[in-house]
Amino acid sequence: MSGIHPFRALRAKPLWIANGVITGVLALLFTVFYVGANIDPVDHMTKLPVGLVNADEGVGQVNLGARITESVKKSTASGDKIDWKVMDEKEMKEELGEGKLFGALVVPAQFTTSVTALTSTTTTGTPARPTLTVLTNQSAGSLGSSLARTATTQAAENASLQVGEELTAQTGAQQAKLPGAARVLLADPAAVTVEDGHPLDSHSGLGLTAFYYALTLVVVGMLSANVISGQVDHALGYTHNDMGPRRLHRPLIRATRVQTLAISSTLMAGLSLLIGTLVMVGAVGLMGMDASHLPLLWLFSVCAIAVSGIGALTLLAVFGTPGMLVVTLVFIGMAVPTAGATTPIEALPGFYRFLAEFEPLRQITGGIRSILYYDAQGDAGLTRGWVMMAAGLVAAALFGFGVLGWYDRKGLHRIPVETTPEQTAVPA
Repeated sequence: MSGIHPFRALRAKPLWIANGVITGVLALLFTVFYVGANIDPVDHMTKLPVGLVNADEGVGQVNLGARITESVKKSTASGDKIDWKVMDEKEMKEELGEGKLFGALVVPAQFTTSVTALTSTTTTGTPARPTLTVLTNQSAGSLGSSLARTATTQAAENASLQVGEELTAQTGAQQAKLPGAARVLLADPAAVTVEDGHPLDSHSGLGLTAFYYALTLVVVGMLSANVISGQVDHALGYTHNDMGPRRLHRPLIRATRVQTLAISSTLMAGLSLLIGTLVMVGAVGLMGMDASHLPLLWLFSVCAIAVSGIGALTLLAVFGTPGMLVVTLVFIGMAVPTAGATTPIEALPGFYRFLAEFEPLRQITGGIRSILYYDAQGDAGLTRGWVMMAAGLVAAALFGFGVLGWYDRKGLHRIPVETTPEQTAVPA
């Protein structure tokens, strides 16, 4: 017995410095990743994809819809914030249904006819007001859809005012002969209506269930890896296992670092079948989340958990005790802001867009979103999800087994340090 009181450890400066540095850096990094990514999405927005459709049939040689779409396309009001994609109605519906557009502006078929009716002196009664339709797409992300709606509505209102100026100039003195209602509408002829371009079921979380489901898969995989890593070490006799007041210890079974990772990864892959099943049962069966393609959703869930878990096990094995901090930063700290679910990738600063290219949560969210919202279409994110998960698994295996193999060859084995109780001197 040393006779030193345990609380005297608080007087050790290295204890305060080491823990202060680690927790301080962690707090700063999480603040930068979370707050920095979302502090001003409008200012950082670049080339948000929005459809621009002219379905106007025109009247004779006049097609006001073509003028409007051309004017919007050339408009510098939004700078490079909006990427106006001119397309037909079929293409627009397909891309809304694949999550490739955050919204659309549609000039309807009878737009020119309705506008022309405003300038007709033979029209009796109140003329039908022309309309421009703004379509939203919450399935692609509620914030992205909101940003697209704001920009598209402003573009539609500006187009209406421009058409009104042209009509006012054309009618001139004839305005006095127009019906009173037509004269009022002449300056701003088009009404802007907002509709949902890709409606979702009621239990879809306004387009956020895919993100939260994917986040659940990643977090469960990460936490399971932490549990499995500790239990494998205990089973091999390298660590104690405290169960309440009891400390359990097993005889040492010498295993190389490579063998230990192989055992942990095999256990992670096997348990992913159970974990993925329970996640889907909880989300769909117990909580009533709207979902289709259930066999595919189950398979994707199991694979996402397995890949996330094996990736986390690799980092834990390579970095040791600090590995859990690295895992938390990679799978949570850098992943959530770059998933493209709460804030669209196009509205993130450049550094975060770079992270989004390989961060696992974004790839998994894209695959789940395709299964839940877009009929499991490959182009809607499912293909990318599978490919990136396979690439992540290969990268984890190469990195993990490569580094641990080097550790083993260098003789850096996981042999516990033998300690003996301190001997107390006995006076002669």
